[in-house]
Amino acid sequence: MSRSIRNTSLLSLAVAGMLAGGLGSANAQTALSGDQIVQTMGSAARAAPPGLTAALIRQAVQQHMIDNPGMPITWKPLELLDNLAQIDVQIQFALNSAIIRPESYSTIGSMADALHHPILGGYKFVVTGNTDTTGNRKDNLALSQARADAVVEALTTTFSVDPSRVEAVGLGEEALEDVKNPKNPINRRVQLINIGKYLPGK
Repeated sequence: MSRSIRNTSLLSLAVAGMLAGGLGSANAQTALSGDQIVQTMGSAARAAPPGLTAALIRQAVQQHMIDNPGMPITWKPLELLDNLAQIDVQIQFALNSAIIRPESYSTIGSMADALHHPILGGYKFVVTGNTDTTGNRKDNLALSQARADAVVEALTTTFSVDPSRVEAVGLGEEALEDVKNPKNPINRRVQLINIGKYLPGK
């Protein structure tokens, strides 16, 4: 299932967010080129907030869990990432694990092509993992972090992306795409998010 381009303050191109195994059922891979990612991630209408880091995002996620008990329909949105240039990508994993399925490496390669592109060379990124609400909330957070870590490891080792420019953040079920239907597979997704200018050494 895919989402069309949304006409928001930033272009957000969403490509089939379903993940395999514990976070979704297997789907045919949707081709996503590095040029498409460059177009999306370089289209920011305004810069990310100064000083935004993966650590701050993780802190916001932990606080969101504390501040929002109960059912997702009652939660306040986790808005920290809403206005950033971002793209959803289809990465499939083995059941209940962070092992990336072989068919997803072409997608990760496209992500790497984009990150190596001169247009995006001056920016930092986070890779986020997202789940639906099936299972335990804390376990979902841990699994989403492990899966984001796996994608970042593939980017930085197999595809030689500078590790100082990309970090992994697990969002678990804290940033649902479909809050009214929290078990909807559309909530199971990996995102690449532009978090602002890359300043070497910082």
